[in-house]
Amino acid sequence: MRALICRQFGPPSSLRVEDVPAPLPKAGEVIVAVEAAGVNFPDLLMIEGKYQRIPPFPFAPGCEAAGTIKRLGAGVIGWNVGDRVMTFVGHDTFAEEVAVDATQLSKLPGTFDAITGAAFMLTYGTALHGLADRGNLQSGETLLVLGAAGGVGSAAIEVGKVFGARVIAAASSDEKLAFCKSIGADETINYSREDFRERVKQLTGGRGVDVAFDPVGGSLAEPTVRAMARGGRYLVVGFAQGEIPKIPLNLPLLKNCAIVGVTWGSFVLNGDPGAEHHLRQLAALAAEGRLNPRVTKVYGLNEAAQALDDMAQRRVTGKVVIDLSR
Repeated sequence: MRALICRQFGPPSSLRVEDVPAPLPKAGEVIVAVEAAGVNFPDLLMIEGKYQRIPPFPFAPGCEAAGTIKRLGAGVIGWNVGDRVMTFVGHDTFAEEVAVDATQLSKLPGTFDAITGAAFMLTYGTALHGLADRGNLQSGETLLVLGAAGGVGSAAIEVGKVFGARVIAAASSDEKLAFCKSIGADETINYSREDFRERVKQLTGGRGVDVAFDPVGGSLAEPTVRAMARGGRYLVVGFAQGEIPKIPLNLPLLKNCAIVGVTWGSFVLNGDPGAEHHLRQLAALAAEGRLNPRVTKVYGLNEAAQALDDMAQRRVTGKVVIDLSR
């Protein structure tokens, strides 16, 4: 089978599409014939050796996919060959086939094609886990989303609106903010040209935001904590800016706010029982048309390294996907 292979840490340009042996299912696993794979920022961190979980070499990047079950391992119950599924795994989805623990499968909603399904699980799972479990977002509260035009940021906008929040989207260009408005953001902040803290004060009447969803980190982290309302929840989702920030701990003390970590991957891969409930909830919301992944570009497997480079260079808006049929 074909797969995009990482043999040593490096930039996307170091990756190559190779012919490698197809995986065989262990007990409790299925083999999914991958039709499409989502591209996410952790994929980039993994090939650069900067992610918290590093698989042994060689490996294929990619942690979410949609496709069809091709083979069942021993002991698998509730799934059949030919079932259309979505999945979230640790790595290896930039390949024509992937071995998946059966507990990490979700039925592909009837309203989704494979491209849409491949864009769904990680970003919307992270948004729901962060806003519901970690942020306790309530209807009527104000949610600030940083990096709001990216895959997980745009998912957080949609999930925040489902929760009944007022959503402020922050991004680096007017073009990106127009995209955020088109998917439901109520207000916007262009942090490349506006005074970030002053704009938050203006939009919240000086009160600050109740929940901040931050997949960016870096230089925006401390100003965001300073912009929290009393009793607010600042959600640490990732560090797309590259720098892991250092927050003065007097800030949460003075604000009486919480700094909370959000890692949906470990939530799922460690078998937390709440993960299955989230997947059912997300599938139901998608079936109702209340969640709609915005796939802005589709690449072939031979272009997958370029997709990762586009993400590294901040050229991505919404979600991008690898189509394994191309």
